Parts: sequence; structure tokens; C-alpha cells
Amino acid sequence: MSIDSTSGQPDGAAPGDGVPGTLGPGTPGPAASLWGKLAAGTGAGLAAAGRFLWHAARRVQRSLSRRWRTSLQFRTVLTTLVVASIAVVGVGGYLAGQVSNGLFKERLAQAQQESLRGVTQVQDSFNNASLSDQPRVSTYVKDTLKLLEVGGADDNRKYLMVKIPGQTSKLAVSSSDSGGVTAAIIPDDLRAAVQGDPDGQFWQSIALPTGSSGVHPAVVIGSQVELLQTNYELYMIYDLNSAQVTLNYIKSVLWLAGSVLLLLIGAITWYVTRMVVKPVSQAAAVSEKLAAGRLEERLQVVGEDEMARLATSFNKMATSLQDQINALATLSEMQQRFVSDVSHELRTPLTTVRMAAEVLYDARDDFDPVNKRSSELLFHQVERFELLLADLLEISRFDAGVADLDVESLDIFSVIHSVIDVATPVAEANKSELSVVTRLRNHKCVVEMDSRRIDRILRNLVLNALEHSEGNPVKIFVSADETAVAVAVRDYGIGMSPDAVGHVFDRFWRADPARARTTGGSGLGLSIAMEDARLHDGWLDAWGVPGEGACFRLTLPRKRGGVLTHSPVPLPPDGGVAATADSLNTGPITTNTGSFGVVGALGSIHPATAIDIGKSESRHEDPVAPAAAPRTDSTTTGY
Repeated sequence: MSIDSTSGQPDGAAPGDGVPGTLGPGTPGPAASLWGKLAAGTGAGLAAAGRFLWHAARRVQRSLSRRWRTSLQFRTVLTTLVVASIAVVGVGGYLAGQVSNGLFKERLAQAQQESLRGVTQVQDSFNNASLSDQPRVSTYVKDTLKLLEVGGADDNRKYLMVKIPGQTSKLAVSSSDSGGVTAAIIPDDLRAAVQGDPDGQFWQSIALPTGSSGVHPAVVIGSQVELLQTNYELYMIYDLNSAQVTLNYIKSVLWLAGSVLLLLIGAITWYVTRMVVKPVSQAAAVSEKLAAGRLEERLQVVGEDEMARLATSFNKMATSLQDQINALATLSEMQQRFVSDVSHELRTPLTTVRMAAEVLYDARDDFDPVNKRSSELLFHQVERFELLLADLLEISRFDAGVADLDVESLDIFSVIHSVIDVATPVAEANKSELSVVTRLRNHKCVVEMDSRRIDRILRNLVLNALEHSEGNPVKIFVSADETAVAVAVRDYGIGMSPDAVGHVFDRFWRADPARARTTGGSGLGLSIAMEDARLHDGWLDAWGVPGEGACFRLTLPRKRGGVLTHSPVPLPPDGGVAATADSLNTGPITTNTGSFGVVGALGSIHPATAIDIGKSESRHEDPVAPAAAPRTDSTTTGY
């Protein structure tokens, strides 16, 4: 029978640190001041060390996280080690527990047998005792119990005999022990069980004190014995430290073997995954080189396994891609050369035809109505043919990579003024109101640009907007900050579908090829505008909604070589609301080429740059024209 209980040893109190004295009440002495400085310095040092350890831990964490994301081999090895560690710890813990239970049960069974045999011998000896005085009883008990100390396994058995309370025999012995053992180490539960059952044998695990502060694991087994009509509690204590040493050794061997096993598993996993991952890494590296244009790169084929077949297939694919790319490059070069050659060859006969068409057009009043109309059609179609030829020549220069910029510092408003001068007759013909919305100091913004190309971009955008405005207003929004300037052309006409927005910058693409038009060209204008914007390291974006109009936004760096990170004008700049300019006042903007009206206001670099617009000298802000915003439009194209 066993009684489960736990016993512990009270912890000793550690001595406290000394505290510096004081000279008087509330007056710290020199020692206290020195102690305070030392404490402050120590606290600052500990804080600095803590910060260093924190930053070091963060760096290690970031490094491991980056390694986890970028390395398949690292993830495989680390995952295998974690799983193997869990398995080793689980199996090792289970084995250690089984060995510990086995050793304890074996030692306990041996102790119970020895204790039963010892109690029987003691009781037999007590039954034959014939004593008449207390000193002889005490000597007899000691001599009899002395045999119990040397009769156990490894001679590590101790004994303690205590008289059960409540007995008044004059020959009774209060207690007897083998030395170093007192009744204080016997749990109360065990004593109560022994006292309550004279025929039972009870045991319990205890911590056996050894020396000044050490303890050994032990088991105590108690029974009752009788001597001269007096009942005693007889306990035999078995020190299990030798079994604990054996168990600790077994555990250390298990953990050492587990650590070696983990190292072997990690090394094997690293080697195996390296055999698989290395060809994949090589394939990734070769793929990146192929993507960079080094089409001659190939994988090295080693062996005849799956990886070798993969390398062979990859090389065949790379060769096929190289052949197709070279064929496409040759075809593209032939097409570009053809367009360039044809465009140049057509210039001479076209010049002759144009001269003849001009002669006929100038003399059209002398012709009959049919010939007069024919001369007018010939003149205008030759003019359109010249424009198409000019566009083809410009495209051929872009394709050949010979287009360059003639950069100069110029006010963007002078270019806008020139564009409006050209577009005003078209606006009047379409009955559309053309206006400028801005909020820049003095209506000036100097930009390093090629004015001819920027003029061509804005002219194309404005004329397209007027053509598709259907008589509604067309607004030109202008804003800038320290690094960028943006010009957005917004119309409120037929608009564009999402599909049209995605193809609007494609060459020769038109949303409605059958739609009649009074202006426009062959569909190359926006493609050329996109190439001009790219030459300036700028952006050209498009937005449109059917029935609500469209908007094209040009964003340029103010300095040559600048990198754009945002656009000062949102897309669309008015939030997509089909508003008109009827309620906005108009004020003049004067440039070096003349003056033109400005409607409303748009954004500002900071409050100090706000200007007053209108003859009443009051500030008018367009409520639907927000200030500069980061470029986050999901409908933009052209990059």
C-alpha cells in the first residue's frame, strides 16, 4: 500500500545587501552619494545593454525571416530539424520516464521484500525477549535494530523506531534510530496509516536530507512491531541515490544520442535538399539571365536522373525561345526598316504630288464645280497623307532608338498657351468651352523639357478631347510641386470603356473605327505621345467612363533626370464628376506669348503659394478639384 504525498525543504533566506548610511535625518552622506552615482551608471549600462540585445535579436529575427522566405533549402532543413527535435524529445522523454519508473518499481519491490523480512526478524526477536528493566530494554532494542542497517542492498538502509503515542508502559523505549534519522522526515500521512493498521506495510517517497543542504531521493516503508506489550512504529528508509545516478547517466546518454541524431538528420537533410535545390537554383539563375537578354545561357547536364532530364528539357526550351526571339527580332527589324525606308522613299514623290495639289487648289476657282471639289479633296488628303507619313517617320525613329531630346528650361504655361491658340478654332467649331484650372504662384512653372515634344503631346490630348467632347466643356488642369508637374486634359463627352482605356495607347488602335470624325489621324498620335513622355522619364495616364468623359494626365519631372514617385494632379482631377465651368470666375494669365483665361483653382504646393483669381481679388477654389495626391489610380495605363 502506498501513500502519495510530497515533501520539500524550506528555502534559506539570502542575506540582504548593505545600504549606505546617512549623516543625519534626510541628509545623505558621501557614501550614499557615491552609491547613487554608481547605481545610476549601472542602470544606464544595463539599459544600453538591453537595447543592444533587443536590436541584435531584431536583426537576427529579420535575417531568419528573410532567409525563410528566400531559401527553400533553409525551410526544408529547419522544418526537418524542428519535427525531428519534437520526435527526439518525445521519444527521449518517454524512454526516460519508462526507465525511471522501471528502476523505481524494481527498487521499491526489493525494498518491500527486505523490509518485510527485516520486520519479521525484529518481531520474532522481540517475541522471544524476556527483560525486566528499562536500560536493558533500550540496549536490547538497539542491538536488535542494528542488524537492519547492514542487511539491505548496498548497505544503504536506515531505520527508525518510534513508540506509538498513548502507551504508558514503564519498559517502553521512546525512539531508536540508526543516526541522522528523526521522526521529522516521516510524513504525517504515513505515520497515521502505520498507527491505524498493526498488520499493514506502508511506503512513501521522501527527500532524505544529506549533509547541510543536500537531499537524496528515498523511500520509507513503515510497519508496526510489539515489544513487551508496547506497540512501536518501525520505519526503514532506503536511499535511492544510486538509482538516481544511474537514471541521470541514462538520461544524459539519451540526450547526447538525440543531439547527435539531430545533427546527423540535419546534415543528411541539408545534403539531400542541396542535391535537389542546387539544380533548381541554377535553373532560376539561368532563367534570370535569359530574361535579361543573355539567350545563349544553358544549364549544365550531369547524369541521367530526373534533374538531368529537367536540365535537358530546359535547354531545349531555351534554344527554342532563342530561335523564336531571334526570328521575331529579325522580323521586327525588317518591319521597322520597311516602314522607315518606305516613309523616306515616299517623301520625294509626296512632295511633288503636294506641289501639284497646291497648284490645282490655288486655281480651283477657275474649274467647274466637279473639278473644284476634286482639287479640294486632293489637297486635303495629301495634307493628311503628309501627317501620316510624319507620324510613321517619328515612330521609326522611336523604334530605332535614335529619338533624342532638345532640353531647355521653359514655362509650361507658354506651351499650354501655344496649344490653346491652335485648338481654339476647333473648340469653336465643336461649340466647346476650353478652360485652364490651376493654382500656381504667378501662373508660372519652369520645367526642363523638349518644348516641341511636350507641345505635340498636349496638342494631341486637347484636340482629341475637343473631338470627343460632344459640345461639353474641356478643362486643362495644371499643378506642380517641388519635383513634378502635371497637366491633365479632361473632357465630359462620350468617355471610354475599361477595355478602351487598356488599348488607347496602342498603335493604330481606335475605339470606333467606323465613327465619322472631323479631326484626328491614323491612331498613332497617342502612341507617339507616350514615347515622348517616356523620353522625358514621365508618365502618361488615361481614365474614362462611358457617358462621363475621359481624362489624360501628363506628369513630368521638373528637373532632367528626376524620378517620379507621384503626380501632383489626381486622375481624374475632378473626382469623376461631370461638372461645368459656368459658375467659375475667369481671370487672365499673361505669358511671354500672350494671355489666356484661367477658370477655378487646383491644389497648391503649400498655403504660401495660393493666389487670388478673378477680377474681384477673391480666392476661388474648385470644390471637386483636390490637391496633389499620390499616384494610386487603378485605371491608369501606359507604363
